[in-house]
Amino acid sequence: MERGATRKSLLDMMVAEEESLKERLLKSIALCRKELDTLCRELQLGPFETEEESTILQMEKNLRTCVEVLQKQKRDRKQELKALQEQDRALCDILCTALFTIDTGSVPSLEDLDRYRRHVASLNTLKEQRREEFVTTKHQIILLMEELDHTPDTSFERDVVCEDEEAFCLSQDNIVALQTLLQQLEARRALNEAVCAELRARILALWERLQIPEEERQSSAVHLAGSRARTKRALQQEVDRLEELKLQNMKSVIHAIRAELADYWDKCFYSQEQRERFSPFYDEDYSESLLELHDAEVGKMKIYYETHKDLFEAVQKWQENWQLFLELESKASDPSRFTNRGGNLLKEEKQRAKLQKTLSRLQEELERKVQTWEQEFKGAFLVKGQQFMEYVSEQWQQYRLEKEKEKQERHLKKSREMEAEMLYGSAPRTPIKRRMLSPHTPAKASKLHGTFSASTTSNSTVRSAFGGAVSHSPTTRLPPSGKKFSRARTPTRTAVKPPRRRLREQNKENMSQLDGTTLSAPTFKGFQL
Repeated sequence: MERGATRKSLLDMMVAEEESLKERLLKSIALCRKELDTLCRELQLGPFETEEESTILQMEKNLRTCVEVLQKQKRDRKQELKALQEQDRALCDILCTALFTIDTGSVPSLEDLDRYRRHVASLNTLKEQRREEFVTTKHQIILLMEELDHTPDTSFERDVVCEDEEAFCLSQDNIVALQTLLQQLEARRALNEAVCAELRARILALWERLQIPEEERQSSAVHLAGSRARTKRALQQEVDRLEELKLQNMKSVIHAIRAELADYWDKCFYSQEQRERFSPFYDEDYSESLLELHDAEVGKMKIYYETHKDLFEAVQKWQENWQLFLELESKASDPSRFTNRGGNLLKEEKQRAKLQKTLSRLQEELERKVQTWEQEFKGAFLVKGQQFMEYVSEQWQQYRLEKEKEKQERHLKKSREMEAEMLYGSAPRTPIKRRMLSPHTPAKASKLHGTFSASTTSNSTVRSAFGGAVSHSPTTRLPPSGKKFSRARTPTRTAVKPPRRRLREQNKENMSQLDGTTLSAPTFKGFQL
């Protein structure tokens, strides 16, 4: 009986223990399920599903393992969030940007953490970019300050130049202010460069006006390179010295300026009337006010010429080709060109034909340019006081008048020569070498005697035509004897014909004219040869 009671109590104890274990397991499962639900909500995961076929002990173990895993995920997410927040705060302090917006009271989701990581990475990239920009800009600013002899006078400038690069705030405002400072310094340097260039140009102009020796020029400050403040000061001192010297040599300086002004007038094709409008040019009272008037006029003409330089250069090109054309035309009227050897005549003709085409093309181009200029500036483009096309027309008209005048003079000269030949006999046109006959030329002598009677006959015809104006050939009279006088030979009258050589030369000259017209033969005393 006692054994049975002992076994029964032992069995009851085991059952109680098992029931107690079961109860603990069930409580643990309930707690784990509750904690799993909470973790799944915090971690934004789906509901946890258990295997129904497993035992209570296995289920409790699985749930407890899952709770531990989810708790670790929760801890990891919070730790990563904390690290990202620290980086974000550090970057925001340097870049002066706002913190990333995220709920710090809850566990961040994986998407939130991924967005946060990308945000921090972009801030790091922006930081590196701004750091590089800051370092480069700072280096440029320091060089410009040294070149301009500029001392940092504001807190920002001192922060840029003197402060540690790592401590400088890389905010957007600071980067903009940094670029603004750089632009201001560059503008000052550009202004200094322009001032120095102007001072150098002024020095060179004063050298030319004052005729400064080359030795003195070599030692001048104009050769100093750059645009530093001390260079600018040295150039200004040189200008002041030369200006003082200019006042001491007023007359020679004004004459030099007048020469420069006349050169600009020539380049701009000013007429005499336009030049006379500047009355100080003819003033002999050499004073500083007169010098200033000339300086102002030179400056105005320089701007005018530089503004329309292309058009003036085109007119100058036309003018040069026109002068060359006139020179070729002058050569064309020279009879000696026909005796020239080496093909120069053909070359001149080709050059003249090419020049005529060039003049025509330049004239058309200039006409278009002048029309465009007049439409743009609402005025007439003047060349020596005339509109360009009127000026060109006048040049051609003068050329035609000169050609006509030369033609008339040539005709008049030839007419006078022909009259003189008809009245007084022709001068020998044969070269001397051919006229030098040897004493042993009987054939030629007989030929000359044979033509004597023909000359006598033609002489009477010429005498009747010219009203008795004839030429007598010289003859020898025999001396009279003592009782009987011999009859003297009647003087022979020889008529002179117009030489054919002269006519051929006249035809050649007529054919060499530019217009190609054939000139009629000259008329003498009512009849034409």
